[in-house]
Amino acid sequence: MSMESRTQLYKKVKPFVAIILVQLGHAGMSIIGKLALNKGMNPRVFIAYRYAVATVIIAPFAIVYDRKKRAKLTYSIFAKIMLLALLGPVAYQNLYYEGMKLTTATYSRALFNVVPAFTFAMAWILRLEKVNIRRRGSQAKVLGTIVTIGGAMLMTLVKGPSWIWPWTYKHGYQESTSAGNKQDVIKGALMMLAGFFCWSGYVNLQAITLKSYPTELSLTALITLMATLENTIVALAMEWRNVRAWSMRLDIMLLAVVYAGIVPTAFSIYIYGMLIKEKGPVFVTAFSPLSAILVAIMSSFILVEAMFLGSFIGAIVIIAGLYVFLWGKNQDQPLKSGAEKVDQLPKI
Repeated sequence: MSMESRTQLYKKVKPFVAIILVQLGHAGMSIIGKLALNKGMNPRVFIAYRYAVATVIIAPFAIVYDRKKRAKLTYSIFAKIMLLALLGPVAYQNLYYEGMKLTTATYSRALFNVVPAFTFAMAWILRLEKVNIRRRGSQAKVLGTIVTIGGAMLMTLVKGPSWIWPWTYKHGYQESTSAGNKQDVIKGALMMLAGFFCWSGYVNLQAITLKSYPTELSLTALITLMATLENTIVALAMEWRNVRAWSMRLDIMLLAVVYAGIVPTAFSIYIYGMLIKEKGPVFVTAFSPLSAILVAIMSSFILVEAMFLGSFIGAIVIIAGLYVFLWGKNQDQPLKSGAEKVDQLPKI
């Protein structure tokens, strides 16, 4: 194989390798985060610490590598960054972890598969995604979105018998912190769905922001900095009488904060920025089923979690709907690259 062929192959494979690594990081976060929450970690304080660590990690790289190419930070861009921090790190993270406390790691990650459908629907409403209902590709995108949302409702409302993995027979298994209360499971699912809607808004807004502020490292550092400030305000407001919530023990809690700050926050936001510029906003959410499968396997070993049959069937429906949507998107816009899509995004 010639050097030119290797270079072309590397360019084609790199985005897929990057997004798979991101999904691995998120899968690990679902497990470690659930363990920390089970140990009594306050979710709001955890999120504030998480983004503080991410800022400390990513800021030096942004200062060094972007010093000669950093775009001018206008009031408009700064407002977008504040909104990005509010939608993703604040609204999504707080809703997600509050919902996870009421369900399981497997359930929460499987439900995350609705994000591509939410992202598409929002992009369609905002006219960032073109749909011609007469074309098969557009019909598949709409059908996939409906099926995916239906699968999420199935996971939320249908319980059924427990799906116990063979290697958990010798141990007692946990369904969730409050799995015996169906109302808590539904409440947790609704909170996470609201968070996923905010995350979809974050992904679309990030694509728009990268048009006017294309330096990914600096954008990542600014998002994490604003997220730290906003999440600290939220945590102080919610826990102002609970000083002990801010204490940190040298156990899974500290490990969760450090891991979350580095891998699924600083690293992931930066990778998302690069991939959104190259492949478009929907691409970064298209690999959610991979992390759901990884979490299901990892949580069965580490957390000894069981899955309900309704959740299992709902997850399959979500994945099927997701790939119908992805097939339709590929058919609908076969000639447009992700970079071209970002270039066509409207300025705000």
